[in-house]
Amino acid sequence: MENVLNIIKDKTLTFEQKVLQLAREAENSINVLNISSEAKEFMNKGIICDLFEGNAPYRPRYILPDYKKFMENGSKFFGLKPAESLLEAVNNLLILYKHVPSITSFPVYLGEIDKLLEPYAADEDEEYVLSIIKLFLTHIDKTLTDSFVHANIGPEATKVGRAILVAERELRNAVPNLTLKYSKDTPRDFAIEAVRTGLEVSKPYFANHKMFQKDFDGRYGIASCYNGLPIGGGSYTLVRLNLKRLARISSGIDDFLNKVIPYAVKLMTEVMDERIKFLVEESNFFESSFLVDEGLILKDRFTAMFGIFGLAECVNILLNAVDKIEKYGHSKKANNLGIEIIEKIKKEVNNYHNQYCKITKGKFLLHAQSGISSDIDVSPGCRIPIGDEPEIYEHILQASMFHKYFPSGISDIFTFDSTAKNNPEYVLNIIDGAMESGLRMFSFYCSDSDLIRITGYLVKKSDMDRLKKGYQVLQDTVSLGLEAVEKQNLLNRKVRRYD
Repeated sequence: MENVLNIIKDKTLTFEQKVLQLAREAENSINVLNISSEAKEFMNKGIICDLFEGNAPYRPRYILPDYKKFMENGSKFFGLKPAESLLEAVNNLLILYKHVPSITSFPVYLGEIDKLLEPYAADEDEEYVLSIIKLFLTHIDKTLTDSFVHANIGPEATKVGRAILVAERELRNAVPNLTLKYSKDTPRDFAIEAVRTGLEVSKPYFANHKMFQKDFDGRYGIASCYNGLPIGGGSYTLVRLNLKRLARISSGIDDFLNKVIPYAVKLMTEVMDERIKFLVEESNFFESSFLVDEGLILKDRFTAMFGIFGLAECVNILLNAVDKIEKYGHSKKANNLGIEIIEKIKKEVNNYHNQYCKITKGKFLLHAQSGISSDIDVSPGCRIPIGDEPEIYEHILQASMFHKYFPSGISDIFTFDSTAKNNPEYVLNIIDGAMESGLRMFSFYCSDSDLIRITGYLVKKSDMDRLKKGYQVLQDTVSLGLEAVEKQNLLNRKVRRYD
C-alpha cells in the first residue's frame, strides 16, 4: 500500500496521471496468470520482460479500430450519425478516440486521418481546412496526453494531409506521433513538405509503404511507437527478450544458437500464450466492447508481438569484441552473426502456434523493441549503440539487413544538423536510398529541435526541464523521456551534417 500512498502524495502528477497509476497498482495486486517457475526465473533475471502490461490483462495492448467503417456508419453506441461536414467529422473522431483503450489507456492509433477527413474537406477553402485541423490536433495534444498516440497520413497527397504538415510545424506538439506511408505514389513536393516538418518537429516517420503492404495484405496501420499491425485488430500483447542478458548465460555461439535461444523462446511464448489466453477466454473484453459490437475490431484480426532488444550487445559479448572495428555495426563478422541470431529466433518462434492469432496464421510477429526508460547499457532492438554509429550510408545499409525480419516494427533514428533544413531534398534522397535498400522505417529529427525522439515516441526538451524542476507536465510520457535521457545518452546520437 506504500506505493498507493506515494502516488496520492506525488506533487508532480496531475489528477489524471494519479488515476492511471492507481489503476495499475490495483491490477498488479492480483495474480491470475499461470506462469511456470522457469519462465518466472527468466522474468526475475530481466531476460524476459512483459513491459509492465499488468498481472491481469483486460484489454489488448494495441488496438487499431477500423475508423473508416466508423465514419461511414456512425455509431449506435454513441448515438452518432455519419458526419456531413468537416466539423462533424472531427467531432465524431474526437469522441471515439476518448473511448479506445490500449495498454496506456489512450488510443495508440488514430487512423489514416488525412483519408478519413478528406471527403469533408475537398470542397472547403484551404485556410478553413487548416484552421479546423489545427483545432483538431490541439485537442488531441491536450486531451490524449500520451506520446504513444499515433496518426497516419499518405501515401497520396491530400488537402488534409498538407494541412496536417503545416499545422504540425506551427503547433510543435508532441502528440500525436505521426507516420507518412511513403511510396512511389507520394508526390515529390508532398514528401519534401514532410521532410521539412520532420526537421522542425521530429515527425513524421517515413514508413516503407510497399514493404508493410506486402506483410499485411494492404490493410495496416502504424501505431504507438512504430508498430505495424492489422487495421480492425491489433496486438494482444508485446513481450520482449533481452538478448544481452541471454548471451551472458551461454557458453559460446554454438550453445547460444542451439540451446539457449530455443529454451528462451519456449519460455517467452509460454508467457505470451498465458497472457493471450486470459485476455481472450476470461477477461470478457471481446464480449463486452462496443468496438466489437460495431465491427470496428474483430478478434480474428489480432496477433501478438515477440519482441527482442540488445542484439548489438549480444553479438559483441559472443564475439568478445572490444575494438570498434570488431563490433556490431562495423564488422562483417559481427553483422553476419546478428543476422544468424535473428534468423534462428525467427525459426524458433515460427515453430509455435497460437490459436487466437488467426490473422497471422497462428504465428507471432517479430518486433525490434525500442527500449524502455529503465534500460541501461543495452540498445533498442537491432540498433547500433549510441556513440558507435558509422557514417550514415554505412549505417543505413547495416540497418537494412535486419528490417525485413520485423513486420510489426523496427526503427533506426538519424539526427541531422540544423544545416539540413536548408536542403530538405538532400534528406529525402537519403530516405529514398534507405527505402530502396530495404529500410522499413526512417526516423529523423534535427539536433536543435525542442521535440526529440526518445525510443519511438516524442518528448519536448522543455517539458523534461519543467518536470526536472518539480513542475507538473501534461503528457505522462515526459517522465519516461526524462529517465531515458538521463540514463541512456540519447542526446549524444551521432549528428549528420549537410555539407
